[in-house]
Amino acid sequence: MNSETQTHWNRVYTTKATDAVSWYQVQPKISLELIAAAKLPLHAPIIDVGGGASLLVDCLLAQDRSALSVLDISASALAGARARLGAGAAKVGWIEADVREFAPAQRYDLWHDRAVFHFLTDPADRAAYMAALRRGLNPRGHVVVATFALDGPPRCSGLDVAHYDAASLHGQFGDDFALLDARRETHITPNGSEQAFTWVRLRLR
Repeated sequence: MNSETQTHWNRVYTTKATDAVSWYQVQPKISLELIAAAKLPLHAPIIDVGGGASLLVDCLLAQDRSALSVLDISASALAGARARLGAGAAKVGWIEADVREFAPAQRYDLWHDRAVFHFLTDPADRAAYMAALRRGLNPRGHVVVATFALDGPPRCSGLDVAHYDAASLHGQFGDDFALLDARRETHITPNGSEQAFTWVRLRLR
């Protein structure tokens, strides 16, 4: 695991309140819509990559989904999410890992990533991410990914980011992934600023 990256994100999650980070959402609306569009049974395994302290897992548990995992490089983020869920945390698989080195112990029917991929500005890091995804995704599995759009902010949390439209984001995954849905989102941060995101839902052919 990249200790510098881990230290950075642990610092973010220990120095800022969960509802003060720029990516905070009270209701992860588009995530939930695109996951629902996959029409997966409630027992289908789903992983939220870079889930951190996101409320998505709370919402999926409320739907009675029973095979949820959350991966994050930050132990502080995962500890905050577990504390928030209380007894419900026992229903979730918590994985402290760098996605670039992730060796899944199981395969998933849906891989969700809201804003990890755009931090991978090095082609080697993107290749490592794709290798982990392919190791962890079931045949015909779904991928829901969001990144900053072409007109999104140049940096986030002090780090450079990459920018994509739907075509270029789909292109990163390759032709063996079918593009099923694409959306643009204007996310309003807790301080009231706007951030443009690109979303895609893909399926392994």
